[in-house]
Formats: sequence, C-alpha cells, structure tokens
Amino acid sequence: MPRPSEGADRVHRFGRAERWVHRATAALMGVCVISAGCLYLAPLAELVGRRHLVVTVHTWSGAALAAPLLLGLGSRAFRADLRVLNRFGPHDRVWLRSALRRRGPRPAGKFNAGQKLYAAWLAGAVLVMLGTGLPMWFTGLAPLVLRTGATFVHDWLALALAVVLAGHIGKALGDPEARRGLRTGSVARWWAEREHPLWRPGG
Repeated sequence: MPRPSEGADRVHRFGRAERWVHRATAALMGVCVISAGCLYLAPLAELVGRRHLVVTVHTWSGAALAAPLLLGLGSRAFRADLRVLNRFGPHDRVWLRSALRRRGPRPAGKFNAGQKLYAAWLAGAVLVMLGTGLPMWFTGLAPLVLRTGATFVHDWLALALAVVLAGHIGKALGDPEARRGLRTGSVARWWAEREHPLWRPGG
C-alpha cells in the first residue's frame, strides 16, 4: 500500500495517560534490566563496581514497576485500553493462526492478538518477579530453601524477560508509525486501516 505524504490524515490512538504509563514502565524496566546485567555479568560488574548501589537501584526500580499502572488506573482512557487488552475474540484467533503460518489475513482491533499476549505475559512476569524478589530482599520472610527457589525462578525469568523485551524493541524499531503513536498520541489513518482494520477510532 503506497504511503501518503507527511500531511496525511491522522487519527487519535493514545492519550497522555497511556503514553506516560508506557514511558514510565519502559524506563523502570530498562533500569531493572541494565542493573541486573551489572549484577550478573562479570565484565559489566567490574566496569561499574559499587555493587551495593547497583543492588539498591535494581531493588527499588523493580519495586516501583507496578506504580505506573496503578497510577494509570485513574485515567478512563487507560482503563478502557486495559479492558480491550483483556478481551480475546474470534478475530484474535485468526490473527494468531496467520502469524504462525506467516500468511493470511490478520484482523485486529485497537490491539492485535500478539500485543494482547505480550501485555498479559509481561503483567504476569512482573508479578512473579516481584513475588520472587521480595524473599531475596527481605531475607527473613522465608526459609533458605524457599529463598533458593525464588532466586532460581527470578534469575531464569529475568533472562526470558530480557529476550522477550529485545523482541518487543525489535518490532518497535521496525514500525516507525507505531512508535510515533506512542510518542505523539496519533497515527496515520493509512497505518490504522492496514494494521488495525477492525479498530474504529473514537468509537
């Protein structure tokens, strides 16, 4: 589909609350991942040093991860987006089948099935990371055997999280219009019609 000029019609996609929740969550997640790398990768640990400070930064950025979402609940538009993300319909199954086969139609509303799965997985992963991180932070909360198990789950889930986040960033880098939507709140109409044909802006 040919792209119109820069002056093409644009449609509203995200309000201020949705954009700031995404930015704050991304910033906190980035701090968590970078500080985790400084704790577990020897070359980074040697380069940065100050392990106690890095642990403190990692702990507090992880503990704060839920804050943007909780604050965002005060926005009606953000709550509406959460409801959409939490609903799977027949068109989402079609989208997933086409994505797996790499062919066929990919019908999507405001969010496609891949975005819905990513949001659900990320929410669950953050909850598990918080749950396993607490016994590591407050060592008196659980006996050693549980702390050992929590550390094992925390470490491997952190690796999985880093891989999934890298994939998410890669997809974002390949879609400038999607990034513009999160930066400015609006997207080109041609993009909305191509990527989210079932979405009715303002509806």
